Amino acid sequence: MKSDVFVVIMAGGVGSRFWPYSRNARPKQFIDVLGNGKSLLQMTYQRFLTTTGSENIIIVTNDIYSELVQEQLPDLNPEHILTEPARRNTAPCIAYAAYKIRKKNPNAVMVVTPADHAIFQEENFTNVIKTATDAARGSDKLLTVGITPNRPETGYGYIQYLESDSEVKKVKTFTEKPELALAKTFLQSGDFVWNAGIFVWSISAIVGSFEKSLPDMAEVFEAGDATYYGSEEKSYINKIYPQCENISIDYGILEKSKLVFVVQGTFDWSDLGSWNSLHEIRDKDEQENVIDGDVILGECSNNIIKSETKRLIVLDNLDGYLVGDFDDVLIVCKKDQDSRFREYVAAVKSKKGAKYL
Repeated sequence: MKSDVFVVIMAGGVGSRFWPYSRNARPKQFIDVLGNGKSLLQMTYQRFLTTTGSENIIIVTNDIYSELVQEQLPDLNPEHILTEPARRNTAPCIAYAAYKIRKKNPNAVMVVTPADHAIFQEENFTNVIKTATDAARGSDKLLTVGITPNRPETGYGYIQYLESDSEVKKVKTFTEKPELALAKTFLQSGDFVWNAGIFVWSISAIVGSFEKSLPDMAEVFEAGDATYYGSEEKSYINKIYPQCENISIDYGILEKSKLVFVVQGTFDWSDLGSWNSLHEIRDKDEQENVIDGDVILGECSNNIIKSETKRLIVLDNLDGYLVGDFDDVLIVCKKDQDSRFREYVAAVKSKKGAKYL
């Protein structure tokens, strides 16, 4: 398939809110979270093969995960695995990919997506991506995909758009993780969508945006042009990457631009940012329990039980809990306390060291 569309899959996160299932050595994008025999990275890669060919798919990940990417995507050209020597959020990651793609095809359209989201109704998803890539081609527009909210979620970013008859609507405001009262107002207003973190733009549009809004970052990736696709690329990136500002593409570019547009997603989506979000999308028993392992339940409802041991688990009188039974860690806690998981990870690190992380 010949295409001017390049897909960049960001696969460098550590997924701490999914601990202890997600670990530093194998974060959630590399594990079979949905129980279908495929990792989230593999599902994301396969999803985009209907948009472009494998020769136009690029994975950006941390140095320590490059072998995992090759193991899970054996058909991917190793040249298409871009490795970060340090975590610097999404702006440097996207800049690196954009400047490298520009060297191969300065007229390309670039799709950027996280590796660890769950997307259903994939035909609808492909159609939304086509709408966005068509709008981006030869344009200065910066496009994002928005999801129609079905609840006042406080863990997502929101995008407000200007009403129009077009499928591509101009963005009015961004709001990051609002308080519950404000999220309820957004839901009632009808002109807000969740920010799915999926972006589409022409190479010229995003490079121009870096030059305008993050000029220091643009300068260092521009200066590396002679090294891209060559033997000096990795050493150059290793030298300059840790010096890049630690900033997201949202804060660094999108919230400063007047050329941001949104395409509304007509598919089911979850960012799988927590155990609670996994509970929402997994199949459940009659008491709304998600069960994965050898489990006997008494009076239990609305729980998620995940076991990777051979132990039989017997539970009674639990409502709204996570029970995670792993070889070296057992966790029992309320499943909707997403913010607490970073505290758990920090406490384990300080008191027990990194071996459990």
